[in-house]
Formats: sequence, C-alpha cells, structure tokens
Amino acid sequence: MINNYASNGYFSPLKLFSNDQAYIYRKNLELAESKIGPLHYFAKTYTMMKWVYDVATNKIMLDFVEDIIGKDILLYNATFIIKEPRSKTHVSWHQDLTYWGFDDNEKQVSAWIALSVANDLSGCMKMIPGSHKKGIFDHESTNDSNNVLSRGQTVTKVNTKNAVSCPLDPGEASFHHGLTLHASQPNKSNDRRIGLNLQFITTDMKQLKSDNDSALLVRGEDNYKNFKMDIVAKNDFDEEGYERLLERNEHYNKTIREK
Repeated sequence: MINNYASNGYFSPLKLFSNDQAYIYRKNLELAESKIGPLHYFAKTYTMMKWVYDVATNKIMLDFVEDIIGKDILLYNATFIIKEPRSKTHVSWHQDLTYWGFDDNEKQVSAWIALSVANDLSGCMKMIPGSHKKGIFDHESTNDSNNVLSRGQTVTKVNTKNAVSCPLDPGEASFHHGLTLHASQPNKSNDRRIGLNLQFITTDMKQLKSDNDSALLVRGEDNYKNFKMDIVAKNDFDEEGYERLLERNEHYNKTIREK
C-alpha cells in the first residue's frame, strides 16, 4: 500500500467500515441537511457533527496516514463533496495544494471516503499516476458554475490517456497526495454521490496565509501549536457547533482565495 502510494501518488481502495455503517453516516448527514440545508463543500464539519470526528479517527485510516506522514497528525479539514443525481457538477483537473497556503508539500495526505456508491457512472475520482512527482502545475481560474472548486481552478492540456478511475463502495476510502492531478465527471446516476474529504497534515506544518487557521489533533502530540485547536461537536447535530461551522467555513474560504 505504501509503495503504491509513493509511486503513484494515490492508493485505492481501503475498506474502513461496513456498507451498513456508511448508510447510518449518510442518514446522519441528510438529517442535518433537512434542518439547515445542503452541506456540500462546508469546511470543518466536525465542529457541528460529532460523527464526522468519529469517521476521521477511524483506526484503519489513521494507521495508514501515520505510515505516510508520521505519528503526530492534525486533521485540517473535513468537507462533504456531493453530486446530486443527474447533475452537471464536476471537478476539473487540479492539485489540492495549489491554494492551501502550507509551507511544505510533503507533510500531508487526503482521504476521500464514500458514503454512497462512487463509480464511473456517478462521477468517481480519476487520478494521473505519478503526477505528484512533477511539481506544481499552472492552474487557470474559470467561471464554470458547475465546477465544485472554489476558483474553478483547472490544469489545462492534461494528458488523460493514463488516467485511472478510483471507484469506491460505501465505507471505502482512497488516499492521494496534494500534488496528484485528479478530477471527476458529472453524476449520471439516479443517486447522490456523497464523499467525505479529510485532509491530514503533520503537526509541524505552517499556514503562510493566516495567523488564525485551525486544525484538530487526531493522533500523537502537537509540540508546535501552529494552528488554533478546533472544537469537536458534542453530538451528531450540535446547534452551538453550527455557529462554529459557519465561522470556520468563512475563514477557510477566505484563506484559500487569498493569493
């Protein structure tokens, strides 16, 4: 697994929990949405829903993350990426680290966890193997309203002949490096394509764009204190946590939009 990740810039799939448990998590998400509206692309969702923190501290997942970046691990973000049935929503070819503002490109890994079926029909992720070894590509900002990304950031002229699909069943995860080129197509299925994207970083990582950024220690010790500590929700729908969610989401989006 580690060798495949190092060579290709991603690894998929890894089973974290059962289909039945994934269904329970999905229903928790949709119950929250019935109260406050869509939660697609909100940052730091563990500040309002404790079950997101439970997913983010899954031992199978953290063991793999530790093998990649070491034993002292911060959870930087937890974001739902949702494509509604028969929608045009897509994600263009990009690298995650382009706008995050971190001081190091190697001390992080992202996990993408399926809460519903993610396949070619529903618009699963596609990766370009080995692209993480080629540095940061030029990205162009676009005004495509169907593009999930904050700036519609796109790497043009990507050679997609070597692109690999990463289909996932509910409860499975894929992992990718922040410089790995990846994308996903629209959801042509009759069900929602629901993914939970988790971003893990080392405790010595620094944020260069903000003095007020936050994270959450999920394994080991934080001897650096470069980030303020997020507050985990008290339950699966924490009304006080909703205010924290809005505040942290606004800060996150402001940070990644800054040059």
